[in-house]
Amino acid sequence: MSWMPDLEPVCPDAGALDDIELLIVPRARDIGGFEVRRALPAPRRQMVGPFIFFDQMGPAEFIHGGGIDVRPHPHIGLATLTYLFRGAFQHRDSLGSDQMIQPGAVNWMVAGNGVTHSERTDAATRAAPHTLFGIQTWVALPEAQEDAPGSFEHHGADALPVLEAEGKQLRLIAGRGWGARAPVTVHSDLFYADAVLAPGARLPLPLDHEDRGLYVTEGSVLVAGEEFPAGRMMVFRPGDEITVTAGEQGARFVALGGETLNGPRYIMWNFVASSRERLEAAREAWKAGDFEHGRFRLPPGDDAEFVPYPGGPGR
Repeated sequence: MSWMPDLEPVCPDAGALDDIELLIVPRARDIGGFEVRRALPAPRRQMVGPFIFFDQMGPAEFIHGGGIDVRPHPHIGLATLTYLFRGAFQHRDSLGSDQMIQPGAVNWMVAGNGVTHSERTDAATRAAPHTLFGIQTWVALPEAQEDAPGSFEHHGADALPVLEAEGKQLRLIAGRGWGARAPVTVHSDLFYADAVLAPGARLPLPLDHEDRGLYVTEGSVLVAGEEFPAGRMMVFRPGDEITVTAGEQGARFVALGGETLNGPRYIMWNFVASSRERLEAAREAWKAGDFEHGRFRLPPGDDAEFVPYPGGPGR
C-alpha cells in the first residue's frame, strides 16, 4: 500500500536494453501480511515524469474475514493515486474524507503540507472471500505546491475518459493523452492510463510528453521486437516514437509519464520533498505525536492507532 515501513525505500533490480532506456524488474516486498511489487524508485531511475513511487498491490485472495489494514500514516510533498483492477477498500484521511474505492475509479489525495490517511478492507467486503489487485503511486509535487493545504478527490469509473478502437480499450486516469483529459486536478503536466489490448492489438504512446513509461500488469507486450511479461516496467527515450503491441494472450498495462520536475526529490519514510529540511521538519512533527495541536491530525473514525515513525513513539 502507499506507505514504507522502513526509512529507506527497497529498490528493485534494473537493467538497460538497446531499444529501451531502462527496464525495471520490481522486487517483492511484504508490508505486513500483504505483498507489493515496487518498481519506483529504482537505483538508476528515481522518477518517470513526476511519478516517484509505484507499487503493484496483489493480486491477492482473502478468505475467512481477511483483508488489508494499513493504519493511519502521514505524507507530505506528494499526491497519492490509487487505482484498482479488482477488489475494493476504504480510504479515510485527516481531511475528513471517507471513501470506498472500486475498480476503474480513482482516489487522488494531495498531501501538500501534510495529510494522514488509512486504507482498510471494510466489514462488508470481509464478509465473503474477495480479491485485491491494483496500483498505488505517488506523484511528487512541484515546489510551489509542496506546502499547500491538502485535498482529496474521488472520481468514479464513469467519470474517466474511455477510448475504444481496434481491439483496445484505454481509460485515462489522470492528466492528458490520446486527445483526452481526465478530471483529476493535477499540478504538473502528466498522463496516467489503464490500457487493455487484445492479442496483437497496437497502441502508440503519446509523443508530446517529456518522460514516458509503462508497466505490464497482465499478459505480455512487444516493444521494438522484445517481449516483456507482466511485472516489468519500461522507460523510453524522450522523443522516440513508441508503439506497444499485445502478446499472444493479450495485455493489460499502465502507461505513465509527464514533465520532469526542476530537480531531484528526497525521500524519507513516507515523506517526499525538494529539501532535506522539509523532511526533517515533518519527521519531528510526526514523532512528537501531538495530533490535537501539531502539524498532523488522525483520520476521523480511525484515530485509535497509527503507524509510528521507525524508532519513534506510537500506539
